[in-house]
Amino acid sequence: MNGILCMNKPQDFTSFDVIAKLRGILKIKRLGHAGTLDPMATGVLPVFVGTATKACDILPDNEKSYLAGFKTGLITDTQDITGKTVSEFSKRVTKEEIIDILPKFTGNVMQLPPMYSAVSVNGKRLYDLARQGIEVEREKREIFIDEIRLEEFNEDTQEGKLYVSCSKGTYIRTIINDIGELLGCGAVMTSLVRLSSGGFKLEQCLSFADVEKARDENRLEELIIPVEKVFSSLARLRLNEVQTRMYKNGVKLDLARVNNIKENVNDYAVYGFDGAFIGTAFPEWEKGVLKVGKNFF
Repeated sequence: MNGILCMNKPQDFTSFDVIAKLRGILKIKRLGHAGTLDPMATGVLPVFVGTATKACDILPDNEKSYLAGFKTGLITDTQDITGKTVSEFSKRVTKEEIIDILPKFTGNVMQLPPMYSAVSVNGKRLYDLARQGIEVEREKREIFIDEIRLEEFNEDTQEGKLYVSCSKGTYIRTIINDIGELLGCGAVMTSLVRLSSGGFKLEQCLSFADVEKARDENRLEELIIPVEKVFSSLARLRLNEVQTRMYKNGVKLDLARVNNIKENVNDYAVYGFDGAFIGTAFPEWEKGVLKVGKNFF
């Protein structure tokens, strides 16, 4: 069995917990996931099965979207409601004040990774250091926020929800923390649902119960999404029979002999003469050859 199971991660599960649970259900060891979610978060978690695990770190579509709950008036060490309170504020803000500053958080933004994160500094995970009470210097990283909008805000409770569409590597709780800092009232994330990731949407996602039921009814293959779907945005190359055989044997193909190569395109989804998906490839223009990216046959 090879392909993708799009899972709806339950709250209080780590992403690795989802993998461990699925290994027990599927009796398959070769599983991986794309896009780690915090335990408090729910939503889209693509799980790669079998040879599809090769695609975990090369997804061409890295855009993600979230619905995040937040509360103003405090700051915690984890930047979410589960952490230890560091500061509290009596200042209250209006819906209009929040809406007015959101444009500052769109486009290319420099973000400081939180201490409670999986980022590594000098070979050590930040969350391991944070649990020991150690704070280290971190470098800001550039992220891209395509859209951020206020979905709702209750001025009495100072609680609301934000929709965020952003690039890979964005910390939503840090966005909320930074919004609170700019407003001068503090803010923490209270909930998080990932609505989409890598081209997959929440409505496509499965529960553990869905997978177990399909296993018991011998129809797991119906739930598996072909790995080629994540590369559907790439330009397609279809090889002839001789080229297919050569390519599968590791031979770099002469670009001049490959149909539909374009000078302004550097990533391709490769299909064999029979229409079967083989993998990804990219041209080495200086050498005049087509080089293998990742193969999935």
